[in-house]
Amino acid sequence: MQLPTEAVTATVLIEVVRISALPARRDVPYPGTAVAYWAGSEAAAALALIENLPGSKQHRCGFSPGWSVRAYDDSLDQALFEAAFCFTCHEVRMQGTAVPPALATQFFDPGALPARTLLSLFRKEAP
Repeated sequence: MQLPTEAVTATVLIEVVRISALPARRDVPYPGTAVAYWAGSEAAAALALIENLPGSKQHRCGFSPGWSVRAYDDSLDQALFEAAFCFTCHEVRMQGTAVPPALATQFFDPGALPARTLLSLFRKEAP
């Protein structure tokens, strides 16, 4: 999976969100509860897992993401990007000022080791 390179380099904090609904518009954050904050090596490891998600084809489920990550730089102002994951339809939707249109919708293999590892990290934060 491709992440915005400059944003990944600038990321110092990742907020893990347990999504509770779809946003009213595509350009607003996914509503939910922040269940964890990862910095340093935890943030770097999570970004590496996401970047290593192998591609897949779309599976129709209506896009019902359960988790998202929001990446912040050291200003901690506005998220550089948010990536919302649907492990059922294999889709990731990204948004934010650092996300070019070509990266906004991608598909991943939820059965691959990086995806299973990422999902287990999410679930560990909010069982």
